[in-house]
Amino acid sequence: MLSTQTPAPTDLARLSQATIPPGVRGHNRPSLGTGIVHIGLGIFHRAHLAVYTAKAVNADGGDWGIFASSRRDETPSAMRDQDLLYSVVDIAPGTEAITVPAVHTAVLGHGDPSALVVAEIGKAGTKIVTLTITEAGYTFSPGTHQLDLDSALVQGDLAGATSPATAIGQIVRGLQLRMQTHGTPVTVLSCDNLADNGDLTADLVRHFAELLPDDESAALLEYIASSVTFPNSMVDRIVLDTDDRHRAMAAARLGARDTIPVPAEPFTMWVLQDRFAAGRPRWEVGGAIFTDDVTPYDVLKLRLLNGTHSLLAYLGALDGQATIPDARFQGFIEQAANTLLRQEYLPTLTVPAEINADEYINQLFSRWSNSVLADPTSRVGSNGSGKLPQRITEPVQHHIARGVMPEHICLTVAGFLACLAPLDGHEPGPFARAMVDPAKGRLAALSAECSTAKELVWAVFSRGDIFAPVLAEQPGFVDRVGEYLELIMRSGVRTAAAEAARASLNTDPAAHRAAGASTKRT
Repeated sequence: MLSTQTPAPTDLARLSQATIPPGVRGHNRPSLGTGIVHIGLGIFHRAHLAVYTAKAVNADGGDWGIFASSRRDETPSAMRDQDLLYSVVDIAPGTEAITVPAVHTAVLGHGDPSALVVAEIGKAGTKIVTLTITEAGYTFSPGTHQLDLDSALVQGDLAGATSPATAIGQIVRGLQLRMQTHGTPVTVLSCDNLADNGDLTADLVRHFAELLPDDESAALLEYIASSVTFPNSMVDRIVLDTDDRHRAMAAARLGARDTIPVPAEPFTMWVLQDRFAAGRPRWEVGGAIFTDDVTPYDVLKLRLLNGTHSLLAYLGALDGQATIPDARFQGFIEQAANTLLRQEYLPTLTVPAEINADEYINQLFSRWSNSVLADPTSRVGSNGSGKLPQRITEPVQHHIARGVMPEHICLTVAGFLACLAPLDGHEPGPFARAMVDPAKGRLAALSAECSTAKELVWAVFSRGDIFAPVLAEQPGFVDRVGEYLELIMRSGVRTAAAEAARASLNTDPAAHRAAGASTKRT
C-alpha cells in the first residue's frame, strides 16, 4: 500500500525545509495540489516533465503537482525517504548546474495497487495524465498498431481487473470512473519516443474501449470523443541510470546527500500540440515549444538523432567501444554517421522552419561527444526491436522507390542483428552482450535455426514480428542487410563500414539529388 508514515528526514529532505543553496535551481514546494497523474516514474520523467512543470509552478503557481507511479519499488521508496525530492545533475564539460524539481505529491511503486492510479485519474482535480512507459509499455502490435490481444495482461484488463496491469488499461478504467462520477474533461499526454505518440495512444484507448461490453463501450467512447484530448509531443534529453559517480557529483553541488540523483545532459527539448482539454501548466516558461504540427520535429529527432544514435551504438559496441563518445571519435564511425545523417535520413524529412539542419547536425555531434556524461553504447543499443522499425521503415521505402540502396541503414540493421542475434561462432563482445531487448529470446531462437547471415536476416524480416512486412517485400534491401551481417561476422565491423562507405560513394549522384529535393522547410 502507499506509505502513510513520515520517514526520518535525510539531508535532502531537510533541504526542502530551508533555503535551497545558491547556484541550485529549484522550487521550494508549497502546499501543492495534484493536477497531473504520471504513469512511468523513471529517470526520463524526473529529468524532463518534472523539470518543466517545476519551472512553470515556480513562475505561476497552480495545483500542478504530480502523482506518479512506477512498475518498480526502488525509486518510489527512495523518494519517500527524501520527502519526495531528488536532484537532476547536468553533466557536461564546463557545467556545475543542478536542479531540485519539487513537484511530486505522491509516488507509487510495484507493491502498490494500480487501483490507486485509476482512482487518481478519476478525480476531478486531475487535469492531465502523462506517460513515459517506453514502446513496450503500450502493449500494441507493431504490425497493426492495435492492442496486442495475445497479451495475457491486456486480456486480464479487458476482463475487468480491479487493478489493471497495463498503462492503457489504467487510463481507460480511470476515464470510466471520471465519466461515471463527474464527466469533466482531461488530457492524456504521451511523452515517449513514438511517432505520433498522441494519435497512437488515442487509438489504443479507443480500441480498448471498443472491446468492452456494449453497455460500457458506447457511453465511454462518447465521453472520450467529447471530453478527452491526446496531443502529440516530441521529447528530447539524454539521461543515464544513476551510479555512485553521479551521487558524488550531486552531493558536491548540493551540499546534501541524494541517493537518487538523475544524471542528464544540459540539452533539453519539448515540442507539443496545444490541445489540452482542462488547461495545462505554462511549460513554455522552461522552453517548451507549442505548435499545430509536431510531426516534422518528431521525424527530425527520430531519424537524425535516434536513428544515427543506433548506428553509433551498434558499430561502437561491435568495435569494443564502451560509450557513445568513444564510438563517435572512431574515424570510420564518424564517417558512417555523417553519411547516414546527410545522405540517407535528411533527404527523407521536412526540416521545421525554426531549425537549421547544419546547426542541428553539428549540435548532435557535440552532444554525442559528451565524454563526461559517457552514455554507454549498451544502453543506447538496448530495445532496438521497438526503436528501429519506426526509424527506418519510411526512409528505406523512400530510397528504394528512387533506385537508391540506403547502405548505412542496411549497416545499422546488420549491426543490430550482430549485437542481439549473433550466429553460432560469432562473438559480438561484452558491450553488445550487455544490450537488453524484449525480442532477444525470439531473435536467439531464429539465430539458432539459421546457418548463414542471409538466412537469419530473411527469417527476422519474414517471421521475427519486428520489422514492418513492407520491408520484407524489398528483397534487394533484405539481401544487402544480410551481406553486411556476413561481412561483420567474417571480417569485422570496420570492414563492413568501409564497404558501406565505398558503396555510398558509388551511388548515382543524380538519384541522391532527386531524393534531396524533398528536403525542404515549412
